[in-house]
Amino acid sequence: MTALNTAPPVSDLRRGPAILIFNTNAGGSTRCTPDLLVTALQGIGFQPVYRATTGEEELERALADAQGTVFVAGGDGTVRAVALHLAGRDGVTLGVIPMGTANNVARTLGVQGEPLDVIALYAQATEQPFDLGRVEGPWGEDVFLEACGCGAFADVMAEYDPEGGKSPLRAVQALTTALTTFDPPPAAVTLDSEVLPETAFALLEVMNTKATGPRLRLATNADPGDGQLDVVRIDAAGREGLLAYLAALARDDFEALSSVESTRAARVEIPYTGQAFHVDAEVREPMQGVTGRVLIEAWPAALRVLVPVPAQAAGADA
Repeated sequence: MTALNTAPPVSDLRRGPAILIFNTNAGGSTRCTPDLLVTALQGIGFQPVYRATTGEEELERALADAQGTVFVAGGDGTVRAVALHLAGRDGVTLGVIPMGTANNVARTLGVQGEPLDVIALYAQATEQPFDLGRVEGPWGEDVFLEACGCGAFADVMAEYDPEGGKSPLRAVQALTTALTTFDPPPAAVTLDSEVLPETAFALLEVMNTKATGPRLRLATNADPGDGQLDVVRIDAAGREGLLAYLAALARDDFEALSSVESTRAARVEIPYTGQAFHVDAEVREPMQGVTGRVLIEAWPAALRVLVPVPAQAAGADA
């Protein structure tokens, strides 16, 4: 019996050259070389051309006329940089080869493992839509792959010491500590057309992927292909103790906590009173004395991405 699948198999998509973008500064870049990745991609039917990019200008030139599949070997920062160039373009698909520390985008897509093992998985894969988030704030316009938000996590990121290195454990400790002490002003947030009661949110995260930052899985049920965003929030008045948040993150059921609310929405409006925001791993510093609003909207199917087909599904299609 043929499995029902609306996305074309990757074997139907291997036409024309592919591009490999490789970040030599990624956390796992020493695990593989561009030559080995190129050879592995050729082995499953792609015709990749390696583009060495050391800065934004080189990346822009490498992707200016991209068609077919663009494979990104690197972490979330590299994936974000490439995705922003490809967003909204027809005729191009993004394939992620995770080689970073957190790999939030890859993990949300179910793409995990050593680089050559990941490429082998792409021998049986489908194209699927991947949403992005659009942001308008007092600082300007932004686009995110993972999340945008304010509250304890944004403040932690603003204070996070980059010299300490990327540490999921250190980030979890910093976040959970901040959740128990953060003292935010009340705000009336709007989800689609519903205005929520004015609330002081200790955490307010608009998620597109399941995790953000150093692998903080705040939205375990997020689906970046559903045309909506997951709005995860904690009322400061009802927040729980440090151990409760630590345990929930360790169990991977953060949203199951009684103090955590999660709602899906395509449009989110947050009053701006000068608080810090983060857009993926970038911080938008507080703008003292500035008021207004931050508008966050889903950008449905802004990208096309490759997703490996599970072994049993691939067998059913055979």
